[in-house]
Amino acid sequence: MPNNFEQISLKQGFMKHNGGLLFRNISDTEYEFKSTINENHLNAAGITHGGYLAALIDAGAGTAAHRSAVNAPCVTISLDLKFIGSSKNGDEIIGKVKILKKTKTLIFLFCELKCSDKIITSASGVWKILKIKPSKLGPGG
Repeated sequence: MPNNFEQISLKQGFMKHNGGLLFRNISDTEYEFKSTINENHLNAAGITHGGYLAALIDAGAGTAAHRSAVNAPCVTISLDLKFIGSSKNGDEIIGKVKILKKTKTLIFLFCELKCSDKIITSASGVWKILKIKPSKLGPGG
């Protein structure tokens, strides 16, 4: 049975400031995340701003890449987005990530955002797995 969603936006930063991100592992290659749209996520037309949807995918898919890389730090190399539908204030957005391929240094994935079971954004991306020596992380990290 899949794990329950956990809040992963614990440190100060963009995603915590914008309402946080809930995340869960489904399998070694599948992950889900979710967020609820609020008024500050909307554009002038009253629908969710594409920049927020892009940030949501970058954070959720990036977390999936990080977890699939056995918690090694990962950075986005490329992210190709398709905006297909819309969402509005109060909507719950569910992201589904599928790891397509993992090498020693790269992770290739696909992600969809859904609102009310309708796809609103799809994305494909590539993440770089960083090989940081423990001494570079600083104290405690």
